[in-house]
Amino acid sequence: MSVRVLYFASLKEAIGSGAEQLELPAGIATVGQLRDWLVAEGRGVLATAKNLRCAVNQDMAGLDAPITDGDEIAFFPPVTGG
Repeated sequence: MSVRVLYFASLKEAIGSGAEQLELPAGIATVGQLRDWLVAEGRGVLATAKNLRCAVNQDMAGLDAPITDGDEIAFFPPVTGG
């Protein structure tokens, strides 16, 4: 399965990239499983980010949201304004 992963704000800075196209191993079917795999692959900031937000195909999603081939998954810290 191939997905596009986007990182925003401090995550982008910590990872050193704003986006990547990934071929996922079998068994990754949810955003949470993807996050855990990304952490294991060296993107530990995703495990330590407080209140991590995510979206699938530009719709807000939880860690239990399913992902399929061709999806775009975005991770970002909470946005605050003033």
